[in-house]
Amino acid sequence: MLAMDDFAKEIAKALSEYTNEVTEGLDEAKKEVAKETAKTLKRTSPVGDYKGGGDYAKGWRAKKVGNGYVVHNKTDYQLTHLLEYGHAKRGGGRVQAYPHIEEAEEQAIEEYVDRAEKVIRG
Repeated sequence: MLAMDDFAKEIAKALSEYTNEVTEGLDEAKKEVAKETAKTLKRTSPVGDYKGGGDYAKGWRAKKVGNGYVVHNKTDYQLTHLLEYGHAKRGGGRVQAYPHIEEAEEQAIEEYVDRAEKVIRG
């Protein structure tokens, strides 16, 4: 029976090590994908005639919140929805939309899924 106990302990130890490696790998993947997404948004954000045109693009950040990461615009967060979807003008009509966030989000999701699968497979 002693050999069986040792065998069970070795299996438990191996599973614990694997779990730790996967957890660390997924945490690293989250961090890297969030930073890459912020860089992508800095590159692809519109720079125009609106107030603080260049500041908006420079304002993208990746921030750790709980166990995950959030990519947000620190400097001009008020403009994200207006630029992504457009908006009504005061005198009538609409301002053109400049979609840039949705594409970066989709790329981030794909990249994270790819990295997560690699981490899990070992």
